[in-house]
This record gives sequence, structure tokens and C-alpha cells, in this order.
Amino acid sequence: MTSPRQARIHVIGAGPGGLTCARILQRHGLTVTVHDREPGPDARNQGGTLDLHADNGQLALREAGLLDEFFALSRPEGQEMRQLNASGQLTFHYVPEAGELFKPEIDRGQLRDLLLGSLRPGTVRWGHALDRISGPPEGPRQLHFADGTTVEADLVIGADGAFSRVRPAVSTAVPGHTGVSFLEAWFSDVENRHPELAELVGPGSAGAADGSRGLFAQRNSGDHIRVYLIRRVPAGWIGERGLTIEDTEGIRAVLLQEYAHWAPNLRRLITDNDGPYVDRPIFALPVPHTWTSDPTVTLLGDAAHLMPPLGVGVNLAMLDASDLALALANASTVDAGIRAYEQTMLPRSTEMAKALEGGAEGLLSDELPDFGNEPGFQPGAARSA
Repeated sequence: MTSPRQARIHVIGAGPGGLTCARILQRHGLTVTVHDREPGPDARNQGGTLDLHADNGQLALREAGLLDEFFALSRPEGQEMRQLNASGQLTFHYVPEAGELFKPEIDRGQLRDLLLGSLRPGTVRWGHALDRISGPPEGPRQLHFADGTTVEADLVIGADGAFSRVRPAVSTAVPGHTGVSFLEAWFSDVENRHPELAELVGPGSAGAADGSRGLFAQRNSGDHIRVYLIRRVPAGWIGERGLTIEDTEGIRAVLLQEYAHWAPNLRRLITDNDGPYVDRPIFALPVPHTWTSDPTVTLLGDAAHLMPPLGVGVNLAMLDASDLALALANASTVDAGIRAYEQTMLPRSTEMAKALEGGAEGLLSDELPDFGNEPGFQPGAARSA
């Protein structure tokens, strides 16, 4: 049996989960290599803002020795939440108390840069897209990359997201469409170009729904707002309507028709976006998703437990990463570390996945959410309008 300190550990995926795992492994003296399909850290926009919770994501950052740096970058004011109805009336308003740090926001790109900067030079191998894994369960495993290269590994950690190339080594499960899709819209330089929308959304987030469709608007750093239009449509709805994602005006016409009865200020969040829309069908893994423990392969984050995007995904991924890294650092063999980690992670993720199953539909509800029971929500200076 291979000791973690002698093991060739390879993480697939340089997202928050994979990088957090690598950082904590290195802090405990273990050697690790991270592989990512992107050609470099700046290859694409990393997406919107994330709220890291005190009871999971922040715990992982503490183990990574990066919590103070996170707080320096984060936006506590981003915890503010507003709920409106389709007529544009404010129905709920949560304002964080002074000094509240339960779940401050940070842009995904800022979080990734923080984690990347904490790793030893050369830890991440960019432009290394995994094609498949071969080799016996007892190891060593062979990693086959799209560029034709191969690497031998004693432990493969799948942190490569929804459509993981590592997952098939331990599970036959594949994500299914939830019946709900997001359409993302971007707004830039909002204080100057979209001041009314900036005022509507505020420093945090604002949501609205009418029972059939919804939207969620979120302030990002750099004077940006991202809006997610939430609709009950097939995953391929754009092509089924004879459109392409580049046909901004065609998609906008569909949305104006669907949201025709909404208040004018809310419709501007739907149609006044800068640039094209981004199609984001929402997928989830079957519940529960478990597997027989493998001595050389394990999963974390969305690769292990893809759920609807209800504010827990990145937090669970980072907590997984921390738990796995610590289990390996304290284990005599790789197999023992994996088993210790999965004995904690799988029950936790199953419980959360059951709680969120079908939750994407709830984003369309016109009833005021029970924010007191929302994952990660802490009562504070909340008030109904």
C-alpha cells in the first residue's frame, strides 16, 4: 500500500475545489500536480460571484491558511438580499449587520487567483485535458490526456466538475437535465450606464419570480451585474426555436414575450444586457450518488455530487477538498485516506442533495422563500417590505 507522502497525487481540475485540495496537501508536505484543460489561468472569464460560508467554504480557507486574504478581497455588503414580485414591488429585504461575515461574496476569478498564487510554481499543468483513465483499481493508474501524453498516478482526484472525465472510473452515473435552464446576461459599468438597475439590485442580490419564470441579479466587483434568467425549458430550447446563442436579438424577442407582464424596470434586467446571453442548462446527478470506494480514485465537488445551483456547490467542493487533503495527510496509506474522506463526504453530500432535489423548480416560485431555512442563511437584520 502506498503512503500518501510517497504517492504520485494528481488532481484533475483547477477550480476552487481542486486548487484548495492542492494547497492544503502542499501545506502538509505532500506532493501534488493539478491538470486543467484550459490553456492558461486567464483563458476565459471565470464566472460570477460566490458566497463562501463560515461553516464550510471558510473552514477550508482556514485550513489553506488563506482566510485573512479572503476577507481582504471579499465584499460583506454582497450579503444583502432583495426579493421582488413580478410587479417590481419589494417583498423582502435582508441587510447584513455591521461586521457580519457569515457568507461574504468574492468573484470566482479573484478566488481562483488567490488559490493559484498560494501554490508552488509549476503545480498546475495548463492545457492538459484528461481523456480517460486506465489501469487496475489497485494502481498504478494511467492518465491519458488529449494531447497524447500519459502520466502514471497512485491517486487520481476528480475535481473536474459536472461532466467529469474521472467519474467513470468509479461510477456509471451521468448528470440529467433538471428541466430548468438559466440564461445569463451581463451588465458593465452599471453606475454610469445602468444606474437605475444598479439601484434596483443594490450591493448584493435581487430575485423575482412569477411561478413560471424568474430572475436572479447579483452584483459583482468591478461595477458589474450578472443576471440569471430562470425558465422551465428543455436543455436544447434555443436550437428548437431555430435560434443560436449568438442571435441576441432573436433571444431577446423571445424573452420580451415571455416576461411581457413583468414590471418595466425588471424587464430591463432581462433585455438591456451588454453583449450576448450565455446559455446555462441546469444539470444534476441522481440522488443519492454513491460508489464503492476505490483505492486509487476519488471525487470531490460537482464531480461527486452535482446539485442545483442554490448556494452550496462551491462551499461543499472546498469542504470536500479540505477533508480529503487532511484525511490523506493523516493516513498511513492512500486507500485509508480515501476511505476516511468518503465516510464523511458521501453521507454529507447525500443529505444535502436530498434537501435540494428538485430545488431548481423552487427558483420559479412566486411564494416568498423561507429564508430562515435556506442553506447558508443566517438570521440578522432582515425585514419584510
